Amino acid sequence: MIRLFNHWLHWRPLLQALLDSSFVIVGVIITLMWSHSGLQIDHKHFILFGLIAVAVAMLINTLISLYQRIHEHNVITGRASLFLSLYLSFPIAYAIYILLPLAPASRELAQLSVMSAAFGLLVTRVRSLDPVTSKVAKRRILVFGTGIKAHEVRQALIRSDPSAEIVGFFAGPNEINSIMPGKQIVSPGGTLLEAAIAAKAQEIVVALTERRGGSMPMRDLLDCKLRGIKVLDLASYFERTLGQIRLDSLYAGWLIFGEGFDQGRTRVVIKRLSDIVFSMILLILALPVMLITALLIGLESGFPILYRQERVGLNGRLFNVVKFRSMCNDAEKGGMPRWATANDDRITRLGHFIRKFRIDELPQLFSVLTGHMSLIGPRPERPFFVDQLCREIPFYAVRHSVKPGVTGWAQVRYHYGATVEDAAEKLQYDLYYVKNHSLLLDLVILFETVGVVIGRKGAH
Repeated sequence: MIRLFNHWLHWRPLLQALLDSSFVIVGVIITLMWSHSGLQIDHKHFILFGLIAVAVAMLINTLISLYQRIHEHNVITGRASLFLSLYLSFPIAYAIYILLPLAPASRELAQLSVMSAAFGLLVTRVRSLDPVTSKVAKRRILVFGTGIKAHEVRQALIRSDPSAEIVGFFAGPNEINSIMPGKQIVSPGGTLLEAAIAAKAQEIVVALTERRGGSMPMRDLLDCKLRGIKVLDLASYFERTLGQIRLDSLYAGWLIFGEGFDQGRTRVVIKRLSDIVFSMILLILALPVMLITALLIGLESGFPILYRQERVGLNGRLFNVVKFRSMCNDAEKGGMPRWATANDDRITRLGHFIRKFRIDELPQLFSVLTGHMSLIGPRPERPFFVDQLCREIPFYAVRHSVKPGVTGWAQVRYHYGATVEDAAEKLQYDLYYVKNHSLLLDLVILFETVGVVIGRKGAH
């Protein structure tokens, strides 16, 4: 894992994105060589086209999950996705290039670009999808613990990090009951350092069920760290691996004395400026869709077109969120707030469509311009539910230390929630965002939001 501007990125997709971009350099070199042989191409125009092609290719690769650290496709479907990316990227990039008033279209430019891009992308991508090469560079992890928390670490690694390999489990001093298979318990009679050296472990994850009464051998852990073996507590491990801060491994001291949760003035100013710029661009692009949506809502179910509702914002202040109405007018005729659920009978026919593609969220961009919301942040909830969740979920109020967002880390990482349990799961992602939010993480969320909208994931 690589930490960049407070956000943890897995090195494999990051390296692949850099390799995918390397064809620009290859293309420039080839162009220089060919231009000396009589081919008349403006080098500045070629570089411009290359940058457009890189941006389009990376966007398409993100949308078809080529940059996911876990690929759900096999080698054949992975290579098919690669060729689909190549097939779509360059016609789209060339169309954008033609539309720009900066340079005349050039057939030679397009042909040469496709040639150089195919060379760079195919060489790196086809090799990376080979199952033999995917097994290299495994991180060897020794889990300190044999109880339920150790089992959670094992499940998390299997689910989220195929580049990690658990070399064994080491029982804590006061751990009697173990749920791990006996063959995975290492060196039951030796020290933690001896077990780590024997297993050639590169990292130790402390996953003890009981941490009191001498259960945490600090000297042994220090010896391991002094020998160059990374030692991670459970909260830090889940933050790095899953992009969330787990509530069951969280304690107040870790929040207070740990890094992150930086709400400095510079970050606030940068975020506000980016909110204004991006929300204005999105409003201009979405204006035709918004006008058509307003007309269709009026034709289907009459007025009002917009739906206003009180939500909890920054530092617990209340504001009115505005959306396109997707439910019938008497959705809460009993006066009692209700969670929206899958196949909710209060949602209109048009409402199902605009919710799937998140069109109902577009009027919130005006709340971003007024400063009540941010483009990226935790989802704003209603005061009724916030009061309930603050009573039942520890640290829930921490999410109100930043502005709520139109989209966010929890929205792109977890499906739509309609229960207290779902709210607790999403809070773990919200806490990660509050702790590590940066312009880079905001851009990552924006990219993933496009994939979520196109894939119609999570909307009810």
